[in-house]
Amino acid sequence: MNPSDPPAHRDPADLLADAPGEPAWREHSSGGRLAERLADKVAEQLSEAIEARGIATLILSGGRTPEKFFVALSEREIAWDKVIVTLVDERFVDMSSPRSNAAMVIQRLLQRNAADAAFEPLYEPVASAELAADNASRRLAGLPQPFDVVILGMGTDGHTASFFPKGDRLDEALDSKGEPRIISMNAPDAGEPRLTWTLPALASARSLHLHIEGVEKKNVLFDALSDEESPYPIRAVFNRAKSTITIWYAPAEG
Repeated sequence: MNPSDPPAHRDPADLLADAPGEPAWREHSSGGRLAERLADKVAEQLSEAIEARGIATLILSGGRTPEKFFVALSEREIAWDKVIVTLVDERFVDMSSPRSNAAMVIQRLLQRNAADAAFEPLYEPVASAELAADNASRRLAGLPQPFDVVILGMGTDGHTASFFPKGDRLDEALDSKGEPRIISMNAPDAGEPRLTWTLPALASARSLHLHIEGVEKKNVLFDALSDEESPYPIRAVFNRAKSTITIWYAPAEG
């Protein structure tokens, strides 16, 4: 199936009923409405984590899709001084780069009420992505796990985090018996070397959300969930998730 084909009769409720982990579907008319509702839910979950354990961990994806969500979340009134924020993955670029996920988090989320949150980037200005990943793994080893809230995105190639279909360390990243840590990833379509948390760190989250916008991504996701042998890396997350994955979808951005 061409991922740009219209969804036709493929109803989310029917498809997700048989999907691994029985994920929940939350569809909104626009990216802006989705951002507000997702911000409400994440703020609620962070507050619950703080009440239960005195601290909350929030693990975020980059790219363009979550920008409105970051702004909306930054306006929520919670105990941000008890929240630790880090990234699902990162490009091996300095924060001065427009492709830096860390820079986007700082500019869009760590403002307004959320300025009091602690932020731990993945990137380090060292000689290689491999060395940066090793350093970041050691630096972030003390983060409380399982993480409280993880927000994933997805590309039209079915990648999530930096689990690219042709990634040089994809098998290692998806190994369910591996350590929850940060590794480097190189892939033909990645643009730059990447740093990414491995699947065990992300799939064990207490609350796991997938944020996608656009019909093309919806169809890729449905293809992945319809096929037990799917080559799309996103399928591995649904197979291994320890909690129900909530899918947040809008037909178009805006």
